[in-house]
Parts: sequence; structure tokens; C-alpha cells
Amino acid sequence: MASNYRIGLIGVGLMGHGIARNLLLHGHSLAFLEHPGNQPVDDLLAQGAEPRNSASDVAVEADVVMLCVTGTPQVEAVLFESNGVLAGLRPGTIVIDCSTAIPDSTRAIAERVAERGGRFMDAAMTRTPKEAEAGRLNLIVGATDDLFAEVRPLLECIAEVITHVGPVGSGHQVKLLHNFVSLGFSAVLAEAAAVARDAGISREAFVEVLGNGGGGGVVFERLKPFVLADDASGFRFSLANAHKDLGYYTEMVDTLGAAHGVAEGIDALYRHMNEQGHGEAAVPELVRLLSTREG
Repeated sequence: MASNYRIGLIGVGLMGHGIARNLLLHGHSLAFLEHPGNQPVDDLLAQGAEPRNSASDVAVEADVVMLCVTGTPQVEAVLFESNGVLAGLRPGTIVIDCSTAIPDSTRAIAERVAERGGRFMDAAMTRTPKEAEAGRLNLIVGATDDLFAEVRPLLECIAEVITHVGPVGSGHQVKLLHNFVSLGFSAVLAEAAAVARDAGISREAFVEVLGNGGGGGVVFERLKPFVLADDASGFRFSLANAHKDLGYYTEMVDTLGAAHGVAEGIDALYRHMNEQGHGEAAVPELVRLLSTREG
């Protein structure tokens, strides 16, 4: 492929905005789908990005179409609806799905894209909007060896760590494993912090002991600002999205017939929080919601 690509992007949300910004900074042209869920795009327009009214219009001139939407239903909609990506897809175009999705659906999607002459890979993201803006995402890629090698220079425009984990669908499988661990750790830490508050334990003492012991790590650092000062900005991931991802994980392990006893308890917590109307709250807010003094 050429060094500068015509990119079509669908999903200029918290993560997609950073992706768009860095693609433009690296000299690629960009068309994006206008959508109410987009972040403000004035800065992108000033850099030369162009809005489009439909997903097919995004795809029709693109060398690469990138999807940065919520999950499997949204991916299927933007690809397969009457004015979706496939309606405008040209032979040879690469479709990169950066969402968190159900692996079985991902494989079926890849087959339909191939039938239209396109090429498909999943490149699920980890890290936060802050890293997306800095071009320092982590990507978990499912693709053939040849396609991964071809597209890697483009992925390096938006990512710091890129891991090719296997064929199509593998990226989404590993992303679900990652999110199960991350959200599981978050649930354990939030419940412990809530109990510490209920017991009247100093927030600073709690953080010092866990941070210097078995509780330290990436999840701890993301939740620490809320544990100390009710600041949820370190992990801007909603409880609704957490519940969605855990649902995908349990569907995957059910299909595999794999163990998921721990996941059932974690999923029950996030499901309960959503049923109580807290879906828009960020994951760190579990500390407050679980505290008998503050919830």
C-alpha cells in the first residue's frame, strides 16, 4: 500500500477522536461519518477531515475503513444496512474493526466483507481516551500474516503497542479476556475501597497499603484518583459498556464450554448497577455506589 492512505472513519467518539487526530497528523486524508455521538470535530475539520452523510459515502473513496463503534450490533449496522459500508466498498479496501465485539460475529463479518472483495481485520483497542489522543493506544490484532504486515505501518500512527495474536476473530477474543481481567480487578478493588470507607479507614492509608502490595498495577492507578478524591477521570469507561463487554465475554466462554464461575459474580455486579440506573456512571464510581455510607 502507499505511504499515505485515504481513510474512512466511522465513530469519532472518545476513542475515535484521538484516532482521527493522529491519522491526520501523519499525513493521511480522512473522511468520517457524521453522527450525534461524535465528539466535537472542529479541530479535525481544520486539519482537513471531511464529513460524510452515510457509511457508504465514507467507504466509496477509502483505501481503509476503520470502525470505532460500541459493539457487535453497531458494527453489523454500519456495515450491512442499505447505505452501509458494504454498499460503497471497493475491491481491495481494508476494513479494520477497532470495536469490542463477539468473535463469532467478527468471523462471519469477515466472510461477508471478503465476498464483496474487501479485506478484514480486527484491531481491538485497550487504554483510555487520553492515550488515544496521544497516539499511544494498545492494539490487539486478528488478521492474516500478510495483511498484518501490510497494515502495521498505518496502525503505528495510532498505537504504541501492537500485538498480532492470530487470525481474524482472535483480536476480539483476547480483548474480551483483557476486559474481563480489567473489569474484574476494578470490581474487586472498588468493593474493597467501599468497605474501607464504611469501616472508617483512611483513604490514604488504604491506597498506600494496596499500592505497595498485591493491589498495585494499572487498574489500581486508574481507580486511585477516585478512591482518594472521588475523581473518575482516570477511567472514563461507563458501567453500561462494562456490562456489555462482560456479556460478550460470557457468551464467548459459553460457546467454548469454558469455566466462568468468577465471571458470573462479576457480571452480576455490573448488571445490577445498570438495572439500578447507573449505566452512565464511570467504572471508578463503583466505589461510591457500593459504599453503604455513600451509595
